[in-house]
Amino acid sequence: MTDTADRPAALVTGAATRLGREFALALADMGYDIALHYNSSATEAETTAAELRTRGSDAEPLQCDLSRHQDLPGLMERALARFPRLGVLVNSASRYVAGNLASTRPETVYAQLAVNLVAPMELMRVFAASVDAGCVVNIIDNKVAYAQYDYAAYLLSKKSLAEATRMAALEYAPRIRVNGLSPGVVMPMSSRTADYLRWRLDGIPLKRQGKPEHLCHALRYLVENDFVTGQILTVDGGEGMFQVGRHSENYPAAR
Repeated sequence: MTDTADRPAALVTGAATRLGREFALALADMGYDIALHYNSSATEAETTAAELRTRGSDAEPLQCDLSRHQDLPGLMERALARFPRLGVLVNSASRYVAGNLASTRPETVYAQLAVNLVAPMELMRVFAASVDAGCVVNIIDNKVAYAQYDYAAYLLSKKSLAEATRMAALEYAPRIRVNGLSPGVVMPMSSRTADYLRWRLDGIPLKRQGKPEHLCHALRYLVENDFVTGQILTVDGGEGMFQVGRHSENYPAAR
């Protein structure tokens, strides 16, 4: 393994499980050491770190509750102390609670905004203040293309993160590039039934579920293409643009 001081490094939030883990592994394959953030998944974080090391990367699990904004500068400080060549930040951690506007209470809104918006904004701020140059990738959601009020607080937080991504790309340029990656149906929750998934896939123009490697390819593009900033790259098989709407030519009575 190359000495840590000579290798680039990335901080990936929510890197112990699911998509965050896939992003960490992909970055390791790109030659990065990984500051592996987790909140409560300590066992999974150690397992992921061990796998990263088998791929030739150094990895350090770093615990932090992202809802505690006062702890976020400390998380960045620990990552930089361990990996002085930190140059990539992937804000992958997310909090998801369904609920429409009528049933959503303020505490639910605040809880999701804290993790899905405030934490990425604060980590971007501290990252930009701490490194000479770098790249940020914020993980959004293809749901931002819709007005799905049944996910009111979650979707508002992700729509806000998409706008914050564009703002940060302007404010932190030219030293820091900031982009977003917006996944579609790739790693559905385990509670989703086969019937539900078939129904979802029928609404995707490409008629199939995505794979983690589709997102990892997109991540690699955003990290390596140094002339791209302020973009939201949607990887969802076209689902987010499947909005034909009603018009005279699809009006049933006209057929």
